[in-house]
Amino acid sequence: MLDACAALVDELGYEDLTTTLVAERAEVAIGSVYQFFPDKRALVQALTERNLAEYLRRIGERFAADTVSHWWDGVDAVIEEYIALRRDLPGFRTLHFGDVVDVHLLDPELDNNAAIAARLGGLLAERFGVNPPELQLAVAVETGDALIKLAFRRDPNGDPAVLAEGKAMIREYLAKHV
Repeated sequence: MLDACAALVDELGYEDLTTTLVAERAEVAIGSVYQFFPDKRALVQALTERNLAEYLRRIGERFAADTVSHWWDGVDAVIEEYIALRRDLPGFRTLHFGDVVDVHLLDPELDNNAAIAARLGGLLAERFGVNPPELQLAVAVETGDALIKLAFRRDPNGDPAVLAEGKAMIREYLAKHV
C-alpha cells in the first residue's frame, strides 16, 4: 500500500491522492487500506516515516564507511543522500518529509525540518563527537532544504552548480560553529 501511495503521489500530487486510488493500485480492498490507515493523511504520514527511516539508514551506512572520517564528510553525506532520495525514491520528490501535508507530520512539537535537524545533530554527535548548536543546525537544515529545492526547480535532476554551492555554504557555515 505504501509503494502504491508513493507512486500515486508522484503521478498525481497529494491533493489528488485518494485512499480509493491507493487500494486500486495496490490491488487490495478499500477496507484493507482503512484497516491500517484511517485516511490519506495517515497513509502519507506512514510513507513519510518510512522515507525518513530509509534516509537515516543510508546516512548510517555512509557514516560507517571509512571514507567518512571527518564531520564535514558527514555533512556532505547527509546532503548527498537527501539529493539521492529526491532523485530515486518514489514519493520523496513530492512529499519530502511531509511538509506538503503538515509541517508537524514527523513530530507534534517540532516542525519537520526541526525534527530532521535534531536527528542529524544526534548522528553527528554520535559519529564525530561534534555538537553544532541547535539554532545553527536548524539554519543549516533550512538553508540546505531551500537550496536543494532551488536546484530541482532549475533542473529535474538537481542543478549541479546550485548543489555544489549549497554544500560548500553549509559546510563553511557549520565550521564556524563546530
